Amino acid sequence: MITSTSNERIKHVAALQQKTRLRQEERLFAAEGSRLFLEAPESLIEEVYVTEDFLKNAEGKMREKLAKTGYETVSEQAFAKMSDTKSPQGILAVLSWRDYGREELFADKPLLLLLENIQDPGNLGTIFRTAEGAGVTGVVLSPGCADIYQPKVVRSTMGSFFRVPFYRSRDLGEEIIFLKNRKVKIYAAYLEGSECYDAVSYLEECAFLIGNEGSGLTRDTAMAADARIRIPMEGKLESLNAGVSAALLVYEAARQRRRQRSQAK
Repeated sequence: MITSTSNERIKHVAALQQKTRLRQEERLFAAEGSRLFLEAPESLIEEVYVTEDFLKNAEGKMREKLAKTGYETVSEQAFAKMSDTKSPQGILAVLSWRDYGREELFADKPLLLLLENIQDPGNLGTIFRTAEGAGVTGVVLSPGCADIYQPKVVRSTMGSFFRVPFYRSRDLGEEIIFLKNRKVKIYAAYLEGSECYDAVSYLEECAFLIGNEGSGLTRDTAMAADARIRIPMEGKLESLNAGVSAALLVYEAARQRRRQRSQAK
């Protein structure tokens, strides 16, 4: 058992939790909690750390997976040093990054999210969960988006980012051009949009542009889209949370596609 908080392995995991540059250099990240461990692909798992109490209570699928991956037992104090949460669950895995290319975001009929400068970790994680629920085939992140591998984002995805392909672009404008060349229709969620979001058909290949929580899409990005759509507002509200906006759009597309499939039967 590792008991010392100054152990080099413990310090390394703690640094992975805290430092974006280290995660980028080593292409590793930490995922805490039972759910994330169970949902993580075994091929990505590099190290696993558990406390004695967690191990005593582990059973079923958890014990089976631990037997496959192997693990290191650590003291409660050592685990607290590694943890990024106030109430650690007692299990943490170090995983390799998963790399996707542009082509892996495409399905038979792509439904994509293009995110520009989404910086709130909770928002980004929620968008990934929503994306999975609505059947989004891939997420493209601009350079200004939060680090997908930072601890709060990882936890907020609730495992969805293990299943939803994503790609961090060096230039969102280039991605828009690429998608247009692939005949993907691009819709910008924009306050000055000319059409209401639920009056547009999303039955063909399409992508939604979602902007920063505070400032929305940049004008250049919005103007590069094929169409600008708006979410109608009552009262004195100007806009919705980025995660809520993304949810409305992708679920409207999903609703239309389900209806089309139902009518085709």
